[in-house]
Amino acid sequence: MAATGPSLFVASPLVTSTAGNSGRNRSLSSFRAMAVSADQKSSPATVATRSTENGRWLEEKNRKGRKEEEEELTSIIYSNPREITDENGKTLREYFQECKDLMIQSKAGPPRWFTPLECGSHAPDSPLLLFLPGIDGIGLGLFKHHHKLGKIFEIWCLHIPVTDKTSFTDLVKLVERTVRSEYKRSPDRPIYIVGESLGACIALDVAARNPDVDLVLIFANPATSFSRSQLQSLIPVLQVMPDQLSLYVPYLLNLASGDPLRMAFEIAAKFMPHQIVGDLTQDLVAMLSYLSVLAGMLPRETLLWKLEMLKSASSCANSHLHAVKNQALLLCSGKDQLFPSEEEAQRLYRMLPKCEKRVFEESGHFLFLEDGFDLVTAIKGASFYRHGKYLDYVSDYIPPTPYEFKKIYESNRWVLAVTSPVMLSTLEDGKVVRGLAGIPSEGPVLYVGYHMLLGFELAPLVLQFLMERNILLRGIAHPMMFTRAKEGRMLDLGSFDTYRLMGAVPVSGSNFYKLLSSKSHALLYPGGVREALHRKGEEYKLFWPEQSEFVRMASRFGAKIVPFGVVGEDDVGELVFDYNDQMQIPSLRTFIKELTEEVVHLRIDASGEVSNQDVYLPGVVPKLPGRFYYYFGKPIETKERKEELRNRERAHEVYLHVKTEVEKCIAYLKEKREEDPYRNLMTRLVYQATHGFKAQVPTFEL
Repeated sequence: MAATGPSLFVASPLVTSTAGNSGRNRSLSSFRAMAVSADQKSSPATVATRSTENGRWLEEKNRKGRKEEEEELTSIIYSNPREITDENGKTLREYFQECKDLMIQSKAGPPRWFTPLECGSHAPDSPLLLFLPGIDGIGLGLFKHHHKLGKIFEIWCLHIPVTDKTSFTDLVKLVERTVRSEYKRSPDRPIYIVGESLGACIALDVAARNPDVDLVLIFANPATSFSRSQLQSLIPVLQVMPDQLSLYVPYLLNLASGDPLRMAFEIAAKFMPHQIVGDLTQDLVAMLSYLSVLAGMLPRETLLWKLEMLKSASSCANSHLHAVKNQALLLCSGKDQLFPSEEEAQRLYRMLPKCEKRVFEESGHFLFLEDGFDLVTAIKGASFYRHGKYLDYVSDYIPPTPYEFKKIYESNRWVLAVTSPVMLSTLEDGKVVRGLAGIPSEGPVLYVGYHMLLGFELAPLVLQFLMERNILLRGIAHPMMFTRAKEGRMLDLGSFDTYRLMGAVPVSGSNFYKLLSSKSHALLYPGGVREALHRKGEEYKLFWPEQSEFVRMASRFGAKIVPFGVVGEDDVGELVFDYNDQMQIPSLRTFIKELTEEVVHLRIDASGEVSNQDVYLPGVVPKLPGRFYYYFGKPIETKERKEELRNRERAHEVYLHVKTEVEKCIAYLKEKREEDPYRNLMTRLVYQATHGFKAQVPTFEL
């Protein structure tokens, strides 16, 4: 029978969280479920903090402003990313054990919400995240992400007991009541709904029925493609299957994709050889134990009913897609054996106007349980995290965690290895030193410099600042890195996730204002697209606007302006097929014009070559890599010149001075690199072979 009295299933405040020891010896019995009537209007978070001791602790934590939390996070040393360990120590064995325990404890009763204690505390203004499970209904699909999600969200997970037969329509109404209630309580706070498989269908229906509520939708392999999935073929099999064989139904369902086995082998492969057998065996034993419990609680009729409901859910959600206008993030797996998820992602991407998609080519259907997937990183990288109705790229930004930084560092290690960047800075007394000792520690600071071809200099620059000085550079970037293209000719937005994760913001006066007012270290390239997509023979030439764009804003907040130059692009590649060449070919000329029309137009009122903002892809032939050189000039103070620089003429003088300093930095590096005996890759490799590959390779004398 359908459930008639939905309730809230919460973690008891009398139980101490054991997240600190990764919960390795803890089963779901530690949740000690407590049913609370939904009519009491009590949220899981409210009930879970009624303990006086826990309440004081949460209150003390919540007194910390968001700024303090960010400073606390960025105070972590990034100097040795190789020693940073994974933030998630959860295993499949723990997941299966907790699923089994929860199924046993709650085998009857209506669907209910619960908040895992390991989610910890969050800021008072954190948005609500509702997790809607797949056909299993357990609600532990975010098991590996609870701790990290709990720092930035208030989390409620929906649990549907295995034998419960609440209809799809009633599940939609249950979630809708929760959404309406929370919206009424906090109308300015967004509500996130994360749904996998069946949960995605529920989320789509709720969004279609509540267009006035600010819902942010996140789907993982949605079941909207059920009619084209392998699961549909199970329905006629189950209809004729004898009851004597029903014991094997859960095995058939859970092993249809082969994902649990594959994940277990992948995890085991990370250990030393003598550990492989033990860890793999424990994971498989835990999985089989979970399936045996599921077999005893999930008769053939129940599974058949669930599959029929999934079929109905898919049909219903698809019929309402036209009404979904919400911001949505679609996560799909390239190796999903249950649903044609990659194909379905393309369809939904075209139908949902505010949808972004991310494809994980090597992942299977159970994406949230994959060892290499991080939901928080995906949300942050897509710029989907916000506290209010609109995204604020400055106040809503969360700096990368050490492990996120490590993954970015590892993906760019080859760039650092082959370019062996040399960074020079200028001390207050004018002395040039190797390293970043001359970089101001306190913000606001504005770094203004030259943009190499395709932004080759960015990765070493941003990574080195974090590793050496623990300074996060907030790049001011072109809006095309943040806006979905109209026709899809631009690179997929996922290509720019790393830039957003590391703090890039779209260029605008308001974002520039917010960065400086929050005392950030901002990175600005006045040459923009024209400089980064220059033509043959234009390397190291500045394409700056004729009028000042940043001096008066910097002086308003007393920001230091650090001019810098960078050289080395001509040592790693040769530009052989540039804009002028491509404009001679009719088909490419048309493509460039269409591509440019897709992106936001900047500097439409500017004059000169900088106004040419056409977007194209340069043809570059790689060279045996040389070396990148960075030179940061002496900081230019504006703190005591606020009134003086209100005058446009005086501000323009400072602007020209900054431009001249950048040109001097470039000229200095071009001259001095000729004296570097290790400019060539081969000489650097010989040096490292004799002195160790961690040794810093020398350069020219200063």
